[in-house]
This record gives sequence, C-alpha cells and structure tokens, in this order.
Amino acid sequence: MEPKKNIKSDVSRNSSLYFAVGMALMLALTYITINYKTFEKEAIDIGQLDLDALEEEDIPITDQKIVPPPPPPPPPVVPEEIEIVEDEKEIEETVIESTETDQQEEIVEVEEIEVEEVEEDIDVPFNVIENVPVFPGCENEKGNNAKKQCMSDKIAKFVNRKFNTDLAADLGLSGRQRINVIFKIDKTGNIVGVQARAPHPGLEKEAKRVIRLLPKMKPGKQRGKPVNVPYSLPILFQVQD
Repeated sequence: MEPKKNIKSDVSRNSSLYFAVGMALMLALTYITINYKTFEKEAIDIGQLDLDALEEEDIPITDQKIVPPPPPPPPPVVPEEIEIVEDEKEIEETVIESTETDQQEEIVEVEEIEVEEVEEDIDVPFNVIENVPVFPGCENEKGNNAKKQCMSDKIAKFVNRKFNTDLAADLGLSGRQRINVIFKIDKTGNIVGVQARAPHPGLEKEAKRVIRLLPKMKPGKQRGKPVNVPYSLPILFQVQD
C-alpha cells in the first residue's frame, strides 16, 4: 500500500511565490543599502541662535569734530585825540555881484541872430523817390514811372555803346559775365560813389570808367528838396569763344 502525501505539506507547491517575495526583499534591501548616506555631525550642525549676542552688539562710535566758536569781535578802535589848529591864513572871499537891474538902467536891444540851416545829405532809394532824377532826353516823359523807364533804357544803351566787350576775351574769360555796379546821383545831378564787382578786376575798372562818363542829370527831389539817389545797374554780356 503506497503512502499518501498531504497536499498542504508539499513545500514545492508555493515555491514561485516564495521566490518572488524573496526577490522583492533582496531588491529593497539592495536599494536601501545603495542609497543609505551618513553625515558628519559637525557638518549638519546649524548651531543655535544666541539672542543675547544680538542685543549686546557694539555700535561703532564715529569721531565728531568739535567746531571751535568764532573768535570774538575786535575791540572798538578809540580815535586819537584830534588837535585843532588855528588857521592863520586869510582867505579872500569872492563877492558875487547881483545881476538885477533897476528901473533907471537902460535896456539894450539885442539884434536878431540868424541861424543857418544845415542841409543834410539824405539818400532816397530810386524806387520810392517822389521825383525821380531825369536823364537828358527824358524831360518830356509824363509821370515818375515813365521817367524811370526812360532813364533805365538810356543808361543801358549808353553802357552798351561805351563798354569794351572785347576786354573779357583779352583777359582770358569765357562764357557769360556779370558785373554789378552801384553809384549815386547826387543833389547836383553828378555821378558819384561808383562801385563795381566783377569776376576780374579788369572788368570792374572798365565798368567804373563807363559809368563815370554818364552825362549830368536833373537831380531827384524828395519833398521838394534835392537829394542823393542810389542806383544799381547789372551789366551782363556773353563772351564769344
């Protein structure tokens, strides 16, 4: 007769479960062993807060300079005794005679004094003058504007006729040349104060020479009195190459 084994007493029945539990315990023990750390006591000691030490903190004392008081004011200066010296020099008094007259004194009549009027040289621009200067040959023109135009035309013709246009070529200039001329027609009708500006001194000299040849004119008037009249004249010409 074969002996029968009890199923509960069979150890191999739960061998897989035991193996899994043992494996889990070994893994846990290995993980804890690897991650286990120890610290020195001195390194983790954070110390204790000593409140008494904070209360007894020393406050530095700064060096305070003591400003000395200002010096007392100087004592008042006692003036020395002034010795009075008698002035023995005699001073002659100036007697001012009265200029008042009495009723018996004759009054001398003073002759009238003639005061000469000093005429000032006044410059009145050509564009605003009341009576424009009259160029010879423009006397019959009526109105200020007509006389201005007549004067401008005759001065332009005069300059074109008298100016040496070959001078620019002789000076080695070429192209268009411009000369600005300024002069005055004084209160006697003469040409004065001629000034010129040009690209070359030779052109300036020639422009002054031509303007000084202008004939005497009838002077311009402002409020019925002769005055100086400034006049500007641009001279343009083309140098033929």
